Amino acid sequence: MSRQYFGTDGIRGRTNQWPMTPQLAMKVGMAAGTHFQRGSHRHRVVIGKDTRLSGYMVENALVAGFTAVGMDVVQFGPIPTPAVALLAHSMRADLGVMISASHNPYYDNGIKLFGPDGYKLSDEDELKIEALLNQDVPLAASKDIGRARRVEDARGRYIHAVKSSFPADLRLDGLKIVVDCANGAAYQVAPSAFWELGAEVVAVGVTPNGTNINDGCGSTSPLLCQETVVSSGADIGIALDGDADRLIVVDEKGQIVDGDQIMALIASNFARAGTLRGGGLVATIMSNLGLERFLTGQGIGLERTKVGDRYVLERMREGGFNVGGEQSGHMILSDYATTGDGTVAALQVLAALVRSGKPASETLHQFDPVPQLLKNVRFAGGKPLEDETVQRVIAQAEAELNGSGRLVIRPSGTEPVIRVMAEGDREDQVRDVVERICAAVEKAAA
Repeated sequence: MSRQYFGTDGIRGRTNQWPMTPQLAMKVGMAAGTHFQRGSHRHRVVIGKDTRLSGYMVENALVAGFTAVGMDVVQFGPIPTPAVALLAHSMRADLGVMISASHNPYYDNGIKLFGPDGYKLSDEDELKIEALLNQDVPLAASKDIGRARRVEDARGRYIHAVKSSFPADLRLDGLKIVVDCANGAAYQVAPSAFWELGAEVVAVGVTPNGTNINDGCGSTSPLLCQETVVSSGADIGIALDGDADRLIVVDEKGQIVDGDQIMALIASNFARAGTLRGGGLVATIMSNLGLERFLTGQGIGLERTKVGDRYVLERMREGGFNVGGEQSGHMILSDYATTGDGTVAALQVLAALVRSGKPASETLHQFDPVPQLLKNVRFAGGKPLEDETVQRVIAQAEAELNGSGRLVIRPSGTEPVIRVMAEGDREDQVRDVVERICAAVEKAAA
């Protein structure tokens, strides 16, 4: 069965345009609420959101849908995605909902669903909900309509949980940390967590107004964090995205440390401590070849999945891994969270920094990445990757890179874009390969 609404990370799109309309949001509440009514107990759903203006609209529509089918609703207000996952499980909810389009601009929004175990829904559950979206689901009797209430201390509960992931024998005293919250969901919780552990915190991206989320700040626009680290003389910078499930780190020199370096640091530290499970870590096909070579040298395995943190997590659960993530900054540490959590991962990085006693530029640089280039080709329609000329150019490129690099070509799961990535030991070869493939795709898509 093909997907009509759900993409690689829930339902996402431009607000007040299909599928992100209040009408569909209400239907999602009715469909998901119906699907997760199991047993005779009073059913409950928890809802969090980031700071987008449209969050109010989507939230109210979802509340109407859930209560209409008899589910009680607990609303948290602005809170990170991993907090929704955590609290869905700890509050014995039947379902958790996060209203966010993650790192996208404010005019987009999305709906992410979590099961009662705190994990993102399986493909099977999403397809069953999709089927219900196209049906008239039975409404609750008047006396059984759900109730809605707000919980004001959700942020405090999450801060407490996050801090418990930090080693009990360490403190952040003496560290000056820039925290860029992308004017998003973590604008209160992340600076508070670091401050409570003893750090001097310089907070930026903490004045959300509904339209400035991810706007020139956060993990996808780290220049603000870089400049603030250098100008303030900070020891390190932490840049989160709009819903705080990913991070990018900045060293004291203002240099960016991506998800591959962060995974290398955490996995190697866990391995030395004897706490790394599964024999290695799980990353995606986009992670740098340099990471793979570094891990091999450390005797640590690397398993690759399709792009998307849900696929990383699925493999982690299947293979018993406790470290996984993406180059883009999604970090999943299953000892502490059931989904990506930028703040939890940042605390592991800070623990390594404290223990090393060295500058961040030395501690966080685990390997030299091989030259890697990623370009996007937007297309209006059709299937350009099935074009014979495109396939021939790709085959030639794969033959050229054989043994010295990798080629990854894939359609985006959220927009009409073909992503072309190559990496190898020779930068000129990598650039030439990507440009040839992009030109062929553009011609086929014209």
